[in-house]
Amino acid sequence: MQGFFAMFKTAVIGLVALILIAGNASLAQSTKDSEPLLTLDEAIQIAVNNNRPLKISNLEITKSQWQVKETKTKQLPAISTYLFGSEFLLPFSFQFDKGSLGTVDNQPVPSENKQITTNQQFSLYAAAQVAQPLSQLYQIHLAIREQELSVDMNREKARGQKETTVTDVKQAYYTILQTESSLQADAASIQQYQELLRVADQYLAQEATLKSDVLDVKARLAQERYKVFQLKDTLQTQKEQLNDLLGRDIRTAFHTEQVPAITPEEEDLQTAQQMALNSRPEIKQAEITVKQANYERRIAKSAYIPGIGLALHYVSPFNESPLIPTNILSAGVEMTWDPWDWGSRSDNVKQKTVSLSQSQYQLKEVQSQVLIDVDNRFRKLAESRILLTVAQASRDAAVEKLREVTNQYGQKTVLLSDVLKQQAAVASADSDYEQALLSFWLAKANFEKSLGED
Repeated sequence: MQGFFAMFKTAVIGLVALILIAGNASLAQSTKDSEPLLTLDEAIQIAVNNNRPLKISNLEITKSQWQVKETKTKQLPAISTYLFGSEFLLPFSFQFDKGSLGTVDNQPVPSENKQITTNQQFSLYAAAQVAQPLSQLYQIHLAIREQELSVDMNREKARGQKETTVTDVKQAYYTILQTESSLQADAASIQQYQELLRVADQYLAQEATLKSDVLDVKARLAQERYKVFQLKDTLQTQKEQLNDLLGRDIRTAFHTEQVPAITPEEEDLQTAQQMALNSRPEIKQAEITVKQANYERRIAKSAYIPGIGLALHYVSPFNESPLIPTNILSAGVEMTWDPWDWGSRSDNVKQKTVSLSQSQYQLKEVQSQVLIDVDNRFRKLAESRILLTVAQASRDAAVEKLREVTNQYGQKTVLLSDVLKQQAAVASADSDYEQALLSFWLAKANFEKSLGED
C-alpha cells in the first residue's frame, strides 16, 4: 500500500512538472511572439541604411563628386587681382636731354638738359587679369575624366564596404539562428532528463534502481539547465552585436526566422563564376585603375601642348609719378611653353606607360584570384551542406535510439546507466549538428560575398 502511494505521489509530482514545463514553453513562445520579427532581408536593408562605416564610405563618394565640380571650374575664365602698396627706399631720377622729346615751334623740348627726381611717398599698384584657357581645355577635360573615375572608384569601394557589411549581418544572423537551434535542442534535452528523473524516482521508491543513478540524472539535468542559461546570455549578446551592425539601439528586441534554401548560383559553378566576374568590386576597381592609368598617360602627353589662351590685363598705379600712365588696359593672346625640358616630359610619359601595363596585368591577376576564391567557396559550401546532412542523420539516429532505450528502461529491460550513456550520445550528436549548421551558414555567407552581388 505504501508503495502504491509512493508511486501515486511521484506521478503527481511528474504531472505537475510537465505542466510547469508546458507553461514555461508557452511563456517563452508568447515572449518570442511579442517581439517584432526581423527577417534577414530586413536586417540587411536596415544595415545598408544605418551602418556607420558604410555611411563614411558613401560620404567619400560625395566628397569626390565635389572634387569633380571643382576641376570643371578650371574650364571657365580665371579672374585674378593684384595689389602692391610700397614706398621707394631711394629716390630715382628721369634724365631728359635737350630736344629728346622733339621740337615745338622749332624749339627743342626740353630746351635744356633736365633731370626729374621722384618723391619718397607711399604708392599703390592695382592689377587685374581675366584669362580664358584655350589649348589647356584638352588637358582640363582629361583631368575631369580622371576625377570622374575617382568617383567610380570610391563608389566601388563603398560597394565593397556594403558587401562586407551585408556578409557581417548574415553571419551574425546565422549565428543567432544556430544559438536558437541549440536552445531548442537543450530544451528538449531538459524535458527528456525530467521525464527520466520522474521514472527513476518511481523505481527508486520501489527500490528498483540505485540512488546514485537518480542523483546522476539530477546532476545532468542541472548541467543542462546551466547550459541553457549560458546560451540565453550568448543569444542576448549576439542580438546586441547584430543591432550594433544595423546601426540602431542595441537593446532593440526582435526574433528571427529560418532562412530559405539554395540559390541557383549554389548549384552551378559556371553561373557563379560569371556573376563574380561581372560584379566583384575588386574587378571593377582594377578596371577603373586601368582607365585611370590611361588618362594619366594622356595627361602626361598633353604637357607637350603649349598653353595658349585669351587674356585681358589692366594695371593702374595710384599716387605715383605723373610720368607713369594711370590706366593701362590691354587684350590679346598669351602663350606659355617650356621649349626645352631636358627630357622630363618624355620620361614622365614612359613612366605612365609602364603604370598602364602594370594596371592591365593587375586586372588579369585580380580576375584570376576572384575565380579561385569563388571556386573554393563553392566547394566549401557543398562540403558543409553534405556535412550538415550527415550530422542531421546522426542526430536523428541518436534521438531515435534514446527513445528506444528510454522505453526499454520504462519496461525495466535496460539499466539507467544505458539511458544516460545514450543521452550523452544525443548531446554529442546535437553538438556536432550545431557546429555543422553554423559552418554551413558561414560558408553560405562567404560564398554569397564571393559572388559580389548587391
